[in-house]
Amino acid sequence: MSHEIRRGNGLVPVQYHQFIISDDAGPTGPDLPPQHNGLVQVTDGVTVVHTGIHTGDVDVTVTLHDTEPPPDTGDWQEIVEIPAHSPSGDLMVRGLMDDLDEELPVLSSSGPGEYRLRIHARGRDTTVDLAPDEITEWYLIQAWSAPAAPARTGQQ
Repeated sequence: MSHEIRRGNGLVPVQYHQFIISDDAGPTGPDLPPQHNGLVQVTDGVTVVHTGIHTGDVDVTVTLHDTEPPPDTGDWQEIVEIPAHSPSGDLMVRGLMDDLDEELPVLSSSGPGEYRLRIHARGRDTTVDLAPDEITEWYLIQAWSAPAAPARTGQQ
């Protein structure tokens, strides 16, 4: 049974329909084209999460686990699970062009190495291409240490 070892929540700035997950020391994984799932893409070593809004803030919750957790049973519209590599142990959620007001927990909780990220999303079709003043999109990123394996998609 997986135990949640840490949780964090905050607003993440979005520009050009995206926020990123990266490690400044190197690539997070091999390229994964956007047509694979529509939600997550890995390009040039950076994991890109595609949003519906063009510009604004989205609500992101990060949970860190000691082993693979079950997918969250909430009201999620999309779920994608991908491998992620952290060369420095500093794999983090970041804004594309703006810093977060308050950093979320580092996703690579066990230091440098291989991880799985399960990204849940809802609200991506609510205010497409707009810059809303209110939060219209929510994301949950579950992270745990695990060997590299192919990406998987799923919906609830």
